[in-house]
Amino acid sequence: MGANLGKADIARKYRKEYDIKWKKEFPDGVPTLKLARIMYQENNLVFKDVEEARQRLRYIEGKAGKRNKSVIAKDKREFVKDEERSRNPYDLPESDAEDFKPFVLPFYERVLILNDIHLPYQDNNALTAAMDYGKKNKPNAIFLNGDVLDFHQLSFFEKDPKKKHFANELEVFKRFMSILSDTFKVPIYFKFGNHEERYDRFLKQKAKELVGVEEFELENIIQKRADCTVIRDKRIVTINGLPYVHGHEFGRGVFSPVNAARGLFLQAKHSAVKGDCHTTSEHTEPNIFGKIMTTYSVGALCGLTPQWLPLNKWNHGVAMQFNEKKDFYSLDNRRIYKGKIL
Repeated sequence: MGANLGKADIARKYRKEYDIKWKKEFPDGVPTLKLARIMYQENNLVFKDVEEARQRLRYIEGKAGKRNKSVIAKDKREFVKDEERSRNPYDLPESDAEDFKPFVLPFYERVLILNDIHLPYQDNNALTAAMDYGKKNKPNAIFLNGDVLDFHQLSFFEKDPKKKHFANELEVFKRFMSILSDTFKVPIYFKFGNHEERYDRFLKQKAKELVGVEEFELENIIQKRADCTVIRDKRIVTINGLPYVHGHEFGRGVFSPVNAARGLFLQAKHSAVKGDCHTTSEHTEPNIFGKIMTTYSVGALCGLTPQWLPLNKWNHGVAMQFNEKKDFYSLDNRRIYKGKIL
């Protein structure tokens, strides 16, 4: 067949023939890849592989780039489509699966990273050092990477009745966010961590009738007390291409890596940053092509000797991401000891 026809003409012939032939099975048209495989199998001297056959089909449909549609002759636009072909050719039941797309911050030259403050159990000396470090480096945005609030009284663990109640925590949070905003005057992004998720868990267990009521959504409670963008539902956040997780997104299975950053590398298989573990660490490995991948964990800004775990391996820390240009960044991941940046 290919001897007397061009590649686009072959694609048009197969598209027309098989859309008619298999109309019952594929009322919206035969899936492009399926048709490309048939084209290649029967014309393997014309097309070098299935992908080239698929590209020819995409070309006749006007899906091969921005200029593609405009250069197709008027008498050959029969198969040009503005919409994608059906992704459900077998009419399967409607799916309730949810997309899990990362939250992408706009480009900022410098972003201050604050982790695990656990208000009202913050360490003021460490937090002061972190804010001084931020002022020195003049961030264009601030990213709060989870566990800004502690929600002690909403925990399913045993609670200390002497600890501050939820309403008190919110007042402390409101004051802190006002100070942060007045000090830096830059956009603030607040990603929920596992401690913020205590609120949703509490609501579902203790007051499920209020789930979904707008006034009781934690996102709205937060935004009534602070001028910030809230990021919830365990979403990955990318800052100039570098992914951030709080740390609880991968689950809580038994896992004992060399350090937190090494553990993140084994989980993410990509350069990334986490908090949650309250330690500062870094791990670097090249891939098979020599491209360096580095993972980091950022220290906490809360008290390091809580009653429930006074003996631990935690440390205070802060980080700043510097972005010289798009997709080119460096992370300054610093420890804090006795109120001083190391």
